Amino acid sequence: MKIKKVFQRLFKNTCYNLFKTIYGRVIFAINNKDVKILEINSKKILTYEKKKYKIYQISKGRIYNDNVQNVAIISKNQIVEGPSYQQIEGELKTANFNICIKIGTPRFKKKINGRVFNLAQGASGHSNYSHWLLDMLPKLKLYRELYNLKNSDFLYLNKLNNFQKTSLNLLDLNNINFIDSKKFRHLVCDELISVQHPTYFKGYILDQAQFVPEWIVNWLRDSYLEKAIKINCKEKIFIDRSESLFKHCQIINHKETINFLKEKGFEILKLENFDFKEQVYIFKNASIIVSAHGAGLANLCFSKKNCKVIEIKPSKPGYAYQNKVYERISQINNLDYMLYSTPYQNNEKNNGDIFVNINVLNDYLNGL
Repeated sequence: MKIKKVFQRLFKNTCYNLFKTIYGRVIFAINNKDVKILEINSKKILTYEKKKYKIYQISKGRIYNDNVQNVAIISKNQIVEGPSYQQIEGELKTANFNICIKIGTPRFKKKINGRVFNLAQGASGHSNYSHWLLDMLPKLKLYRELYNLKNSDFLYLNKLNNFQKTSLNLLDLNNINFIDSKKFRHLVCDELISVQHPTYFKGYILDQAQFVPEWIVNWLRDSYLEKAIKINCKEKIFIDRSESLFKHCQIINHKETINFLKEKGFEILKLENFDFKEQVYIFKNASIIVSAHGAGLANLCFSKKNCKVIEIKPSKPGYAYQNKVYERISQINNLDYMLYSTPYQNNEKNNGDIFVNINVLNDYLNGL
């Protein structure tokens, strides 16, 4: 086994050196005079800290991404600080930590004639519902402040799923050309455009999630609320995420919890069974929402003032406990938000990490 790993490492290093010979080494430089940096001058579109957003325009720009933690924006073999993205083990790093500084760009380069707008941001930009609403779509808004997207040639991002396609169609972007960032990990184009991340500028993403600026929620409401499709559903809803691909924030006593909420008049909904426009309506219509922490709660962007929300999260610091994004959205939308933090479950045999004490949950409901 050790010999096999040695040969694998040797093969990788040989490939890295080969591509460095073909395309050259990528270096880190603080300033690059060939990058045009523009600012959005709208007083309504500012970061949480009330700073202007920057947009980077590069002639003959290159992109290299590993589809997990790194997206390198390159101009004349210099990685560009600002639009390049390197989230290493959850922490945002400067561009000199980008993987391409070490290994180069070990993929054959795809030549694109025309303008490319980069939307790639590693694994978080692939199919996560919350990141799509709060990160990816707002990037399109930032772009359209300075450019006519209909005249652009390509969007560079991972292959779209159904809810992503629907959300883009509702923005009249159904005729845009796409480049699959998973298939084409290295490309060069006539003109490359990249924007800053809308919410994430430093540190650990779980800590920074609480700094969503108001304009994002307001813009999502303006863009989608009136396009919701009305369906028959109750105003008291529980979001059932038991079929989520993610193991965190699963309720151990799931059946007991559902039976209790049904007795209280709640409708049990699995959001993956609903179209994007239907999800918008579900949250727009709801008066009480109960859910374990999960991406579907990004739909709180569409909830009405004074809607009552109980978010259930395990108490152990980590993915859910540190992430206050839904509390922040509730604050922006003037929702009646309550956090039910459950005791940490240190038992690997449990199918989940949340045990809902029915008496405690009942007290939360009585307190609404």
